[in-house]
Formats: sequence, C-alpha cells, structure tokens
Amino acid sequence: MPIEKLDNGVEKVQILDKDGNVDKQLEPDIPEETLIQMYKDMVYARKLDKKAFKLQRRGDAGTYAPVQGEEACQVGPAHALDDDDWFVPSFREAAFAISRGYSPVKLLRYFMGDSYGSKVGGTNSLPVSIPIASQLLHATGIGMASNIKGEETTSIVYFGDGATSQGDFHGALNFAGVYNSPVIFFNQNNRYAISTPREKQTASQTIAQKADAYGIKGLQVDGNDILATYKVAKEAKERAENGEGPTLIEGLTYRIGSHTTSDNPSRYREDEEVQKWKEKDPITRFSKYLKDKGILDEIDMKKIKKEIEEDLDKQVEKALEMEDPELEEMFKHVYEEVPQRLKKQVKTAEKRGGDR
Repeated sequence: MPIEKLDNGVEKVQILDKDGNVDKQLEPDIPEETLIQMYKDMVYARKLDKKAFKLQRRGDAGTYAPVQGEEACQVGPAHALDDDDWFVPSFREAAFAISRGYSPVKLLRYFMGDSYGSKVGGTNSLPVSIPIASQLLHATGIGMASNIKGEETTSIVYFGDGATSQGDFHGALNFAGVYNSPVIFFNQNNRYAISTPREKQTASQTIAQKADAYGIKGLQVDGNDILATYKVAKEAKERAENGEGPTLIEGLTYRIGSHTTSDNPSRYREDEEVQKWKEKDPITRFSKYLKDKGILDEIDMKKIKKEIEEDLDKQVEKALEMEDPELEEMFKHVYEEVPQRLKKQVKTAEKRGGDR
C-alpha cells in the first residue's frame, strides 16, 4: 500500500486498510502505551456519542452532533500533537477533546446549554464553534501570534466539507500561506454537509488540491485509518515548526449517524451506502491491528469497554446533578457590558415564565 498519487498530483496516504492489513514501510513508530490509549479514546468517544444521543432524545440535552465513524480523524492527530499545541474545534470533535483530557462532564454540559461547557481554561483549546468555517480564521491568527512570540506551537483546526464553500475558509488559508502560519487545516470530508453531498459542494476532484491556490501543502488521508491520520498530522506539525508553513489535510471518512440529532439522514442517502462505510469502521480495523500485534486481546478489550461504560455512567450522573444555568447566562459573554436591548429581552422572557 504505497502512498498513492492521484492524477492531479495530490498524495493519498493509507497505512491500515479496512481489513486491518498494515503497510510496514509506512507504519509509524508509536509506543505501545500510546496505542492502547488511542484505542481507549476511540471507544470512549463512541460510547459518549450513544449516551449523548439518548440524553437528547429524553430531553436532558439539546442538539448533539454525533462523531461515530470519524474517530480516527480526531484521535490520531490528538496523539500526534503536544499538549501546548492549539486545538480549534467546530462542533463535531468530541473524540479529539476526549483524547486531550477534556472533561466529559463539560462536553455534556455544553450540549445541555450550560456555558460551563465552554470554559476551556488550563488547555490550549478554544470552545466549540457553531458558525461554519469561522474557526479557521481563529486558528490562522493563533498561528501568526505564535510566530510573532517565537513559540514552537502548532494549531490544528477541524471543519467539514461544507465549510470549504465559505469565504472564511479561503481567507484563512490565504493568510496562513502568506504569513507562514503554523496551522494544520484538517478537513473531515464525511461526504455530506447536512444533506448536501460532497459532489455538489465543489467541482474540484479533491478538497486537498485547493491548497495549491494558497501555496501550501495539501494531501489526502484515509480518515478511518488512525495510523495514517497520526502520521500525516505528526509530519504536518514538524513542517510547521520547521518554518515550512501550514498543511491542508483532507480526511476521507463518513458520518455514520445523523448530521445532528435534529437531522434525518434517511431522506437523502441510501442505507446501502451507510452499510458499505460501516465495513470500513475505524475502531474495528484498529482493534484487529492491536490484536495482530499482540498488544490487546478480546478479553482486554471487553475489560476496557466495561471500565469506560462505568466511568461514563458516573460522568453522566455528575452532569445531570449540576444545576441548570439561569436565563441571564446566555447573554453574559456576548458583550463586555450587556446592552439595554438584551436586558429587555431577559425581562420579557422572565415575564413569560420561561427560564429555558
């Protein structure tokens, strides 16, 4: 499985195929304890997904964006980067957050409408960003600031294929190229921007080739191959910190679940397509790899899953026990001083008897 070069010159990297076969020449040297932690993080994110979905369905949480199927795009790079590197998420990066040691309670509270979930103090992370593509500009700016301050840190920013149609995407990549900003632009190409298929998003053969317009490196990676996502992120970080500028990585993956809990994907895609992608599941192939290397066996994996289930139950209980935020919370952090018109809105809502 050598690195494939597409006819437009874009490199496509795969190390671990859907059946768990590994390319020994490309296989990264990852410590055994790190490989085990990567597996734990993937499983934790998958199980958190299911918990969050159930919480939303029973009315204990708001809209949630499932990550199932995209875990390798996030967990691999999370372990390739250092603690002082910057993580700039959109709204579907729970797996990266878990890998970084972010509190599951905070993640859950965010989707319960509590601003406590956006308090990321103590880590070089930004809060969840809902506006499409705006976070790319933030990552570029952080990278530029790192250069000015003489710091050896890299920023990684996540976004979907739909974000590439936004002006912020082009502005961010252009500035990053011009100012040699140490940024990894990680596009999770999960095939759909809500209901819009990738084919209607752009006429480009790939998203990775868009990097050429900005004078930066672009490449594709099998987004369901955690060894490959780790490797390309590690190399992108090294290039950035060697002064070689930003990288655009297109992770080819698939959103198994709905866009969010308010979406019905059966209206715009066939079940046959979903089943085909389930066969490429990132956790399944990584599990086979770990078994073949003798790092974990079936008993170990069952034990890990049981421990995660028990911990998640405790985390959910803690999140549910916390007091819900007051109505004013949603206005507190929008402006330095709350303007009169927003104060009037609070009073109007209170008169109507609603605090949600």
